[in-house]
Amino acid sequence: MTDDIDYEIDAENLPKRVVKRPLGSPSVIVDDVHITYRVFGARKGGTTQTKTSLINRAISVGRPDTGPITEVRAVRGVSFVAQHGESIGIVGTNGSGKSTLLRAIAGLLPPTKGRVFVSGEPALLGVNAALLPRLTGERNITIGGLALGLSLREVREHTPEVAEFAELGDFLYLPMSSYSSGMGSRLRFAISTMQTPDILMIDEALATGDASFRKKSTERIEQIRDHAGTVFFVSHSLGSVRAMCTRVLWIDKGLLVADGDVDEICDAYDAFVKGRTGAAAGANLN
Repeated sequence: MTDDIDYEIDAENLPKRVVKRPLGSPSVIVDDVHITYRVFGARKGGTTQTKTSLINRAISVGRPDTGPITEVRAVRGVSFVAQHGESIGIVGTNGSGKSTLLRAIAGLLPPTKGRVFVSGEPALLGVNAALLPRLTGERNITIGGLALGLSLREVREHTPEVAEFAELGDFLYLPMSSYSSGMGSRLRFAISTMQTPDILMIDEALATGDASFRKKSTERIEQIRDHAGTVFFVSHSLGSVRAMCTRVLWIDKGLLVADGDVDEICDAYDAFVKGRTGAAAGANLN
């Protein structure tokens, strides 16, 4: 079941901004990473139009014409080093490459160029993370726990805790297809943090649920960071980023625009978004 998700988070219900702690050794190194998608049959006007090579023409023999091939440079030369114990916010407008970068760090998307080094096992949590809708919440907890490397006995021990954290109640024994998007997101978060990951990546996952659940989620993230874990948090809510993060990366059109102090970069990004919105509104009036 899919619903529209409201990305506004009440910052007053989140804990005050965390105090920076002594940082450990590097946990993630992103070295000049480029990610380029090849889109077949795209309209003209894309990022790069490329002529069909001899090998592509040979492969396409006997197939219908797919049209031009467009290259979309989603991430362009991003480099940074993350330390153990950091909570790093990633901000940027829609389509800027934030989620693509997370998938590359998680090992789900190989870079076209450049390298990614991680010191532990990354776990990517997203609102659209796949669960099996025909199975019950209980079965999804079992499958998710086994995928995280827990034994069946450990999963069974953690199931009541996960169900309580996700606030499922009797829905634990109903198919996921009967869940609202908020219930599904709570369950994804609870499953992903069943075992404390070395590197946790959150893609808008805290944008659902009431204030009580958002507070619990934030406290859980702080526990992970306290155990020398590294947290990456992609969000459109600057209030959440200010409250939860010790550092911010600003991505725009695949480029790393800024990397550093939370308040300084959030203020600059906020001014950028408001300026662009104002310019667009003015253009619509003309």
